[in-house]
Amino acid sequence: MNRGLLLLLCAMLAIAGCQRSERDTRPQSALGSGEQATPVTVLAPGGERPSPSDNKAAAFEANAFHLSQGKRLFNWFNCSGCHANGGGGMGPALMDEKWIYGSSIESIHATIRDGRPNGMPSFRDRVPDDQIWELAAFVRSLSGNVPSSAAPGRDDDMMVHPSENRLRNAATLGKSP
Repeated sequence: MNRGLLLLLCAMLAIAGCQRSERDTRPQSALGSGEQATPVTVLAPGGERPSPSDNKAAAFEANAFHLSQGKRLFNWFNCSGCHANGGGGMGPALMDEKWIYGSSIESIHATIRDGRPNGMPSFRDRVPDDQIWELAAFVRSLSGNVPSSAAPGRDDDMMVHPSENRLRNAATLGKSP
């Protein structure tokens, strides 16, 4: 009898000491209640210029190596499929003075990274950010908007035509930069 009573007392103490764990069946997301998962960008033509997160723009735009890498990437990612080597196909022309979303390298970077309505896809998670900057620098150079200090790494003085990134327009062919 004492043994049964002792066993019953131990069982009651064990049950009394146990608590049901309180679990939240719907855990809060990593984002706060007021935040959005997708960053909001300005997609309106002539919208405000995106603010550069750092000074990467100048480093990529004024460097001949990055311009040539951007040209390689332009061909590699088949940008000419839509932009026809800068002249425009089903995508807008990249060699003229008319820019829908701005001609700054930051705006071009934002267009490549975030995409635009009616055709331009976002390459945010498909292309590394440094390669997007190189592409943006090359695209900007197609319309002659590249600093003259971004001379090519090779000697183009003996070439018949000036290097591509030094051309302002077709009228400068045959003239030295």
